[in-house]
Amino acid sequence: MKVGVPKEIKTLEFRVGMTPAGVREVVHDGHSVIVETNAGAGIGVSDADYEAAGAEIAPTAEAVFAAADMIVKVKEPQLNECEMLREDQFLFTYLHLAADPAQTEALVKSGTTAIAYETVTADDGSLPLLTPMSEVAGRLSIQSGAFALQKANGGRGVLLGGVPGVQPGKVVVIGGGVAGANAADMAVGLGADVTILDRSLPRLRELETAWGGRVRTVYSTKQAIDDLVPEADLVVGAVLIAGAAAPKLVSAQNVKDMHTGAVLVDISIDQGGCFETSRPTTHAEPTYIVDDTVHYCVTNMPGAVPRTSTFALTNATLPFVKDLANHGWVDALRRDPHLANGLNVHAGHVNHEAVAHDLGYTYLSAADALKAA
Repeated sequence: MKVGVPKEIKTLEFRVGMTPAGVREVVHDGHSVIVETNAGAGIGVSDADYEAAGAEIAPTAEAVFAAADMIVKVKEPQLNECEMLREDQFLFTYLHLAADPAQTEALVKSGTTAIAYETVTADDGSLPLLTPMSEVAGRLSIQSGAFALQKANGGRGVLLGGVPGVQPGKVVVIGGGVAGANAADMAVGLGADVTILDRSLPRLRELETAWGGRVRTVYSTKQAIDDLVPEADLVVGAVLIAGAAAPKLVSAQNVKDMHTGAVLVDISIDQGGCFETSRPTTHAEPTYIVDDTVHYCVTNMPGAVPRTSTFALTNATLPFVKDLANHGWVDALRRDPHLANGLNVHAGHVNHEAVAHDLGYTYLSAADALKAA
C-alpha cells in the first residue's frame, strides 16, 4: 500500500501525521510512504530524516494525494484537500464533522472513505486517539488562560497562583474527562483555586481523591454554572460527546455576568464549543472579547506545541496506521470494531450516528457500510 503524508495547511498548524519512526515501521511491513516536502519542518524533522527512514519525498500535496492509497493527516482536510480525495482512497485523521457542515458535504461529495481519530474507541469506552491531544489541550488551556489574564492581553491582571497575602485566581473547569482533568492538574500546580464540574458522581469521586481535596468537585447543573462562572477568573470548557456537537452549557448571560477581563478557554470548540459566545479562532488571532470577557477558542490548540503533540499523537495512531496499511481499511475495520467506530464517511454516506443526526444526513451504520464494501 502507498501511504501519503501531506503537509498540514491549517493556519499555523505545524504537526505532521507520521514521524520518521512511524515511516520506518510501515516501510518495514512492505509498504511505501510518500511525504510532502517540509511536512516535518515545524517539528524539527527534515526531508532527509524521512528519506533515511525509507520515505519518498514529494514536491507538492497534489503529488501526495495523487499517488497514495491512504492519506494520514492530523487536522481535518481543508476544502481544497477534499477536492483531491478519491473514491478508491481512504483518509485517517481528525475530522470533527459535527461542527463542520462544509467539510462533511465535501467529503460526502468526494466519495472517499474517512476514518476519524476522535471516534475510534477502546475496550474501556475511552477514545485512545483523542486522549493524547486532550491531555495537551487541557494543559495548554491553563497556560493560555493565564497568559490571557495578563492586563496587557485584555485580562483582569490576575496571577492564578496569587502570592502570600493575596488570594489565588479562581479557575472553573467544566467537564472532568481527560482534558478537564489535565486542565485542573495544571491549575492546581500553579496554586489556583480550582473547581471541577461534571455529571458523573464516580468521576467526581476519582477527581477529588486524585488531588487529596485540593480541588472542589461540583455536580454540574445549570444552577451550579450560574453560581460559579460569574465569580471565576478563568473558565475552561472541556465537554465532549463523542462525535456530536458540544452542548452550550455557558450562556451569553453567564458571560455578561463575569468580571471584566475574565477569561474563557473553550477546548470543545472543535465540536462547536460549549459556550454560547464561542466562535472558532486561530493561533494567528487566538482571542476576542465579548462583553468585556476574553475568549480563547483556537480549534487546534495542540498545534501551539507541535513537537510534543506530534510525538504524543503518533505514538497512539501508529498501531492503527499499521493495521490499516497491512489489511486495507475494510478488513482492518472488520477485524477491529473499535477502529470501525472511527468510520465517519464512506461512498457518499455518513456512517457516524451523532454526525448524521447533528447535520441532517441519513445514517448508514459502519456495519452496513462494511457489508456493502
